[in-house]
Amino acid sequence: MQPTIEPVRTYFMSLQDRIVDALEALDGVAVFRREDIPGPNGVLSRPRVLEGGAQIEKAAVQFTHSRGPSLPPAATERNPHLTGHGFQATAISLIVHPVNPYVPTTHANLRFFFVEADEPVWYFGGGFDLTPYYGFEEDCVHWHQQAKAAAGEHYGALKTACDEYFYLSHRQECRGIGGLFFDDWTEGGFESAFAFTRAIGDHFLPAYRPIFEQRMGTPYGERERDWQLYRRGRYAEFNLAIDRGTKYGLQSGRRVESVLASLPPLVVWKYDYHPKLGTPEAALLTDFLPPKDWV
Repeated sequence: MQPTIEPVRTYFMSLQDRIVDALEALDGVAVFRREDIPGPNGVLSRPRVLEGGAQIEKAAVQFTHSRGPSLPPAATERNPHLTGHGFQATAISLIVHPVNPYVPTTHANLRFFFVEADEPVWYFGGGFDLTPYYGFEEDCVHWHQQAKAAAGEHYGALKTACDEYFYLSHRQECRGIGGLFFDDWTEGGFESAFAFTRAIGDHFLPAYRPIFEQRMGTPYGERERDWQLYRRGRYAEFNLAIDRGTKYGLQSGRRVESVLASLPPLVVWKYDYHPKLGTPEAALLTDFLPPKDWV
């Protein structure tokens, strides 16, 4: 199979539909706002955003197919030789901010770039990660079992890359318990790399849905909600200060509402706050966020 954007675009749109349907079923009440925004030369944006649900406070599952005369700086900082060449890109990116603090936030994205250089250059990237507010060992094990099933022999390297990428150096802590992260992926040629990318996309719902279903009915109160809002601040800090995907979206001229749809609806920052030792909140920081081998 020759590298081409069409089958990747088709798969990403199908995956978007599956995830949107699954999240609506989990929430049971709210539905996604669905928009299709076509552009010149066949490009397409399909924002899908849910807000104010019974179980999901906010979720965004975004699909884009874009093209342009040159890649934005966020995409060429690791590959400067591609600067100035025309490109096409297609991607799916999602975030889920649950209502219940015992249900983790999750993020996933998959992307494909096709650069029109003298010799065409293409590569895949993406992954998924989990950001709990309260730690449960069985959830972490399940999440990483699914990640390992998706990535196979590459799991160890992609897990390490995820731990390193989703790290807030200014806080000296990981954003969550990790998962998978890969970039510039051409392993085995286009057909093999595309199959690998599909495996990761197809394992997202089996990884996340059982955890959501297990925790969504857990009773909680003001204390747990306050902690959830405080920890969401870390999520916002990462997305705005570090994340390459956010930078790419803003630099490429994408619709700002879509680029920033991943941000949580409510966040709290507290000055120099530290949870008390021996509490479940403190255990998240000491026992779950530091990288470890879960499987």
